[in-house]
Amino acid sequence: MIVQIVRWKSGLTEAEVLALFEARAAHYREVPGLVQKYYLRYESGEFGAVYLWESAEALETFRASEVGRGMAGVFAIEGQKAVHLADVVLALHPGRVV
Repeated sequence: MIVQIVRWKSGLTEAEVLALFEARAAHYREVPGLVQKYYLRYESGEFGAVYLWESAEALETFRASEVGRGMAGVFAIEGQKAVHLADVVLALHPGRVV
């Protein structure tokens, strides 16, 4: 499994970003290979997400998709978004994803 952590600053208000999280959640429920997604709001006022992917291939397919490519425009991302990837080497509770 692959963990992807994304963090960005948005030109939108917090209320607008949170509404977009809700509105776009249905799209992510249909993404093949996406095990879980957690939407984040940082104390700094930035936003982000933690994705848990079944494989690197699933992540790459998503990145090439319309939903994956459109994120910067939808959330009015200012500057560069930070993206970190890591392989999951051990799960404390295998099979339990909340």
